Amino acid sequence: MSLDGIKVVEFAGLAPGPFAGLILAHHGASVIRIDRPSSTTKDLLCAGKRSIALDMKTASGLRVAKDLIARADVLIDPFRPGVLEKLGLGPEVFHTSDKQEGLNDKLIYARLAGFPKNGTHSTMAGHDINYIALSGILSMLPGTMDKPTFPLNLIADFAGGGLLCANGIFLAMIERGRSGRGQVVNVDMVSGSRYISSFPLLNAGSGAWGGPRGTNLLDGGAPFYDVYTCSDGKWMSVGCLEPQFFVQFIGKFNEVMKFSGKQGSWLPSQSTQSTKEDWPKLRKYLEDGFRTQPRDFWTEVFHGTDACAVPVLSPTEAAQFHGSLHPMPHPELSRTSPSPLQDEIKALDPGKHTADILRELGLSEEDMRQLVTEGALGKEVRELERPKSKL
Repeated sequence: MSLDGIKVVEFAGLAPGPFAGLILAHHGASVIRIDRPSSTTKDLLCAGKRSIALDMKTASGLRVAKDLIARADVLIDPFRPGVLEKLGLGPEVFHTSDKQEGLNDKLIYARLAGFPKNGTHSTMAGHDINYIALSGILSMLPGTMDKPTFPLNLIADFAGGGLLCANGIFLAMIERGRSGRGQVVNVDMVSGSRYISSFPLLNAGSGAWGGPRGTNLLDGGAPFYDVYTCSDGKWMSVGCLEPQFFVQFIGKFNEVMKFSGKQGSWLPSQSTQSTKEDWPKLRKYLEDGFRTQPRDFWTEVFHGTDACAVPVLSPTEAAQFHGSLHPMPHPELSRTSPSPLQDEIKALDPGKHTADILRELGLSEEDMRQLVTEGALGKEVRELERPKSKL
């Protein structure tokens, strides 16, 4: 696989950090997640990863973490700015500078933050909805007339966060191949959201986004680019933006309405698409028409055509359609395919591989017992190791 032999250390976090690590793991990287002892997790973005539990508040636990990072190719830091510096694990410890030789100058130090590191929000807590709010793109998204809505936590956490973080790591790897040196990859999800939203943001106020939100081609304003409810409560997606595709769509739709006897007095034609004054009538015509038949009926009507109308599948239906229970790694590579996914995706228990990882670092059984005694692996482990008092 593409990343065979690459060692990654990922500090446990939420959504974007685990997703960046997952992309690397899917392509062959050895990813070790550092968890807090006694922590629990529901993170399912962990296929192919291993976990070590370390108490970073102990000197020996911190020492093990530093040793892991000193041997790694990549570090994924999901914390707010300054957290790892306070622990003595900042980039300056590993990268060589004019002042000192670093412990691992080849390290690619990937940092994932919510807000821009030098901005006024840098120390604040936030989530995807807050990051896209400051990016400018949330104000352009569809919703009601009163307010926009948000597409789950996909834009900032995954596209502008985890995916761009992985992309930055790959770029740094390519550059390291020339210079032999690592570097810091700074990703913040506000800037990342802006970058992946370049197309709408650069066109804001003109072209496809010339009118108020909800009146334009791609923000729910155009009736030929929307989602419609069918008679069974399921949905069809319609996206026939180009005239040649709209002709096929409306022709097929009109045929169904005529055949069913529910055509009504007004009939849209090819010119209706470019006549914005007719859009409200067209929307009502499509809404009423789609509700006359179930989704699978409409699927058959448009399948195999260029009408740009396909069913909205549930997660279960999509899994059946794609022949896989889980989303598969993408893109596909012709020679170095990503690792296949196991049938069952489940959370990775924190600390599950602690002993194995410590052995790989060269620690003896006596060394590991010392770590337990010092609390580096957690209080619970230390309590279990204490001799039981005799009655």
